[in-house]
Amino acid sequence: MSAEVKTKKFVVVGGGIAGVTCAEQLASQFPSDEIVLITAAPLIKAVTNFKQISRTLEDFNVEEQPISVLEEKYPNLKVVQSAVRKLQGAQHTLQTEDGREFHYDKLCICSGGRPKLLTEDNPYVLGIRDTDSAQDFQKRLSKAKRIIVVGNGGIALELVYEVEGCEVIWVIKDKAIGNTFFDGGAAQFLIPSLQADKAERAGPCKRTRYTTEDASPTYSRAGVREERSIPSTGSALGPDWHADMTLQGAQQVSHKVHVEYRCEVQMIYTSEEHLLRASGQSPETGCMPPADSGPWPVFVQLKNGKTYGCDFIVSATGVIPNTGPFLSGNSFVLAEDLGLSVDDHMRTSVANVYAAGDVCTACWETSALWQQMRLWTQARQMGWHAARCIAADVLDEPIDLDFCFELFTHITKFFNYKVVLLGKFNAQGLGQDHELLVRCSPGAEYVKVVLAEGRMVGAVLIGETDLEETFENLMLNRMDLTAYKDELLNPNIDIEDYFD
Repeated sequence: MSAEVKTKKFVVVGGGIAGVTCAEQLASQFPSDEIVLITAAPLIKAVTNFKQISRTLEDFNVEEQPISVLEEKYPNLKVVQSAVRKLQGAQHTLQTEDGREFHYDKLCICSGGRPKLLTEDNPYVLGIRDTDSAQDFQKRLSKAKRIIVVGNGGIALELVYEVEGCEVIWVIKDKAIGNTFFDGGAAQFLIPSLQADKAERAGPCKRTRYTTEDASPTYSRAGVREERSIPSTGSALGPDWHADMTLQGAQQVSHKVHVEYRCEVQMIYTSEEHLLRASGQSPETGCMPPADSGPWPVFVQLKNGKTYGCDFIVSATGVIPNTGPFLSGNSFVLAEDLGLSVDDHMRTSVANVYAAGDVCTACWETSALWQQMRLWTQARQMGWHAARCIAADVLDEPIDLDFCFELFTHITKFFNYKVVLLGKFNAQGLGQDHELLVRCSPGAEYVKVVLAEGRMVGAVLIGETDLEETFENLMLNRMDLTAYKDELLNPNIDIEDYFD
């Protein structure tokens, strides 16, 4: 039976922030054309409460919504719930797992990333990436007395702080926590929060939450349950994914975290293998018997020689661009991190195929103060810019790289502190040719400024500092601060008025 073929001018793949933003922008700009958004999940991610804080700094919430909400908002936007089976770039066709085939004029791939797990197909290793895996984590945690979290990125930072009633062993390969976002000084500022009693939440999340009946089946547009031929993951979690989840373990302990620094996982084995090791019957030669004991279902041996038993392991070691369904038979150029290489118009190496978000890698000559990080803010910015570039191509109009790519900016929250990252906040790519200015008030704020050749090129702001807009302007203006650096972080000087 031949597949049903539908010709569409614009097709977007991915129900995450990049894909939804791109599809919404195209639907607004081309109201007489039908835009198709293909997503494997029954829920899409939408930007809500968007606030433009300054020229490049933006803040927003991410909300899960049924696909019907998007279709009601944009009558010319149709959402197809199915995984992608194959892309035939030369023929401009895209096949989905449910047997449909779409012919497109312009395609934007926003399929995100998938968890980079410690090991595949191990029932005791869980990667947290989408809503289903987060709910699985919550269910497992409710019966757990100890978990091991491996990784030092955003998901790991949130987990170790939010989990209650369960001992957490946190394994990181760096010498300080949060190495992706912070230096050692900021890490020391945050460490006391790991052991301190947390303030009570302001209250439960008030926004509507949508759930699916089951993690494995998919549903047709009519709501009929269908079998899925291959597994597919949903869109990545929002920045406040845990806000209305109860991350409570099986113990009465409040908040117990132990960090293993500069360490990696050497081996994972079951309780049966643990007994063999303890009795000296381990099949591996030169392997020390485990030091930890107890009725744990799984054990982790670290490269520093320590062994811990636990109920399950959270692998939070980053993501891999989800390019799988698109590569076979197509001449995509991949970057070193295996993302689809895109230019400053978000174009891939395949004609009329664009990409945005976690699946792609920015391979243009970037601004001196910008770098790609696979974060929510950049997913939205890339999706929006990709739609503008597609429109400019169709209308044969010139377009410049969006101003948001001039300066890296990101607002988030870690350990209940507001965190703002600007520019080369960790002195990325500067080598030894830079200077750091730091101001710290324990329990209140941490401010770090990165100077290069007398000019501010980066900053980390933790707490309610109210310095983000002033520092952004100083970076964009490239002002020489050599004469002012001794007073730049003086708490008795209103820096905003000083440079007004």
